[in-house]
Amino acid sequence: MKRLNTRLLGVDQGEAVLFSEFESGGTMWTGEGERSRTQAVVFSERFRAPPAVQCALSMWDIDNSTNARVEVSAEAITEEGFTVVFRTWADTHVARARVCWMAIGEVSGDEDWDV
Repeated sequence: MKRLNTRLLGVDQGEAVLFSEFESGGTMWTGEGERSRTQAVVFSERFRAPPAVQCALSMWDIDNSTNARVEVSAEAITEEGFTVVFRTWADTHVARARVCWMAIGEVSGDEDWDV
C-alpha cells in the first residue's frame, strides 16, 4: 500500500494514441511473435514522489481471425512521467490502440519550503 503523507493529493490523467499501423502495414498489424510499442508520458505537474499509475485500453482495433493477446502497463514511473508499454505476441494482429491513464500521488503546495 502506498501511504500518502500530505494534505495535497494530485491526480493527473490523459490519453495517448500508441500506434495506428493498419494502413502502413506495420508489424503490429502484419507481424508474428513478440512485439511492443512504447510511448513516454510527461505529467502536467511534478509529483513529490513517483505516483501510482494505472493504464487501460480506451480503444483497440484488432483482427477477429486470431486470438486477442494484449498487455498494457506503466513502466519507469518517476515524479515527472512514465512510459506506457503495449505488448502482443503470437499471431495477434492489432491495427491501432489508444490508452488512457491516471496518476495519483503527493504534490507540493504553495506553502511548502524547499530548504
